[in-house]
Amino acid sequence: MTYAVIRKAVQQTGVSQIPTGWDAARSRLQGLPGGGLNIAHEAVDRHVAAGHGAQAALIWLGREGARRVMTYADLAADAARFAQVLGAHGIGPGERMFLLSGRVPELYAATLGALKAGVVVSPLFAAFGPEPVRARMEIGGASVLVTTEAQYRHKVADWRAGMPSLKLVLIIGDAAPEGCVALGPAMAAAPATFDTHPTLSEDMALLHFTSGTTGLPKGVVHVQEAVVAHAETGRLALDLHPGDIYWCTADPGWVTGMSYGIISPLCNRVTMVVDEAEFDLDRWYGILERERVQVWYTAPTAIRMMMRAGDAAAKGHDFSALRFLASVGEPLNAECVIWGQQVFGLPFHDNWWQSETGGIMIANTADMEIKPGAMGKPLPGIKAGIVSRDGDTATEQPDGTIGELALRPGWPSMMRAYLGQPERYAKCFVGGWYLTGDLAMRDSDGYYWFVGRADDLIKSSGHLIGPFEVESALIEHPAVAEAAVIGIPDKTAGEVVKAFVTLKAGYEAGEALERELRGHARKRLGPAVAPREIVFRDSLPRTRSGKIMRRLLRARELGLPEGDLSTLEGDAK
Repeated sequence: MTYAVIRKAVQQTGVSQIPTGWDAARSRLQGLPGGGLNIAHEAVDRHVAAGHGAQAALIWLGREGARRVMTYADLAADAARFAQVLGAHGIGPGERMFLLSGRVPELYAATLGALKAGVVVSPLFAAFGPEPVRARMEIGGASVLVTTEAQYRHKVADWRAGMPSLKLVLIIGDAAPEGCVALGPAMAAAPATFDTHPTLSEDMALLHFTSGTTGLPKGVVHVQEAVVAHAETGRLALDLHPGDIYWCTADPGWVTGMSYGIISPLCNRVTMVVDEAEFDLDRWYGILERERVQVWYTAPTAIRMMMRAGDAAAKGHDFSALRFLASVGEPLNAECVIWGQQVFGLPFHDNWWQSETGGIMIANTADMEIKPGAMGKPLPGIKAGIVSRDGDTATEQPDGTIGELALRPGWPSMMRAYLGQPERYAKCFVGGWYLTGDLAMRDSDGYYWFVGRADDLIKSSGHLIGPFEVESALIEHPAVAEAAVIGIPDKTAGEVVKAFVTLKAGYEAGEALERELRGHARKRLGPAVAPREIVFRDSLPRTRSGKIMRRLLRARELGLPEGDLSTLEGDAK
């Protein structure tokens, strides 16, 4: 993939040239000799060369209590060894490597080593079943798979022979099944030095998959140039400074776990906390306290789960090291922002971005006044707007108008393609804008407010109702832990609002509570917007990255096709 590809894509949108507002951000990186750019070099090698090799890069916390510290020098050496392993097995620049593993140190070395070698990295959720793994590897043309023996035997071995592109399977650990290579001995025998492949800024580097409502998952292509946005947005939106102790709870199988769980923090020379285990309230509070975490990036789902457990669960913990809290993955309800202030003495800062944008676009930064419930403002170098689309035109709308959130193309981490789907990619760009598919509103102070996905909008008796507004009102009630809202057909109104809620501990579902919640919503929102019906659930269907799947609730309610379920948590199926 060349620079001409992105220039052509940008020009097709009606924008005459790629924006130059990122020059200062580029200047903060080093680049390769000869003008190239490589993510791994910016993440580890330049820090080691500048004398910071002894700084802790990664504090790994094992599921069973182990704790391992890797310095920047350690990580650079392991990345070099991994790159040597790839070369020894004939894997060259441009080939695609898939990761299917939990959060173990080898995953981080493999990611950086592959990028050093010019090999494209594509992360997968370790909880995927065999079919989602195979589908993504087939679409991506996988040459290499890095995984564990258990994952390989249960999810890959049965169909591997049917994927001729898969040349190499590396098994984490000291032993491997027949036809695979044990990564431990291979790396131990490899040199700890490697000359980074002279990648160019527009060379493909990352391949992330997103699920649509129908059809196969989309392969979102990002290039080495994305590191400019990864590094800069971490500094601006997450307030990362060299030497900070930083914890991003996202799994690397999700774009946040790659962009802000590996690349951005290392580029900003912080010390990352990596927890192998899944969410556990006491464990998380203990990690924040013991590791003296300063910057914490987590998801609204996790915040709401902590809220559901009650403030008392946090009592007795020392959170004094915390300096900045941020949230991502889905809109952050105002109640979560306020709760953070009550429990941690700090508010959670919401931000907005997508797999397609590659990095944070809109954020509540450290120097901004937070409006609870708002996504924030566009970061420097990002031009956003609210538009109304009509065929091949997109007209920017005034403040206070609900419309589609759109961005002017050309930022460094903008997706360069949907792999193998050029027509689908082209449809994302209309009238000089990238259309996000999200509905939002900009207020007179320049803050953006999320309304809902365009296909989630509810039209009732002439009213346009955003699910997030109704969900946020319900969550304000002390009994409600989480809420999801959909529109269901109605002969008179066209659609009416139906809500699904989970309750906090100590509250019991029943008709009385339903009436109380409907009354609460009518008082807050008015009868035209409030839910007509409320259903109590033990849990809500969500993706493994934490997003509540309204479209699945709607599909099941109306008997519609459920679409791609590969990214859903197991209990949602």
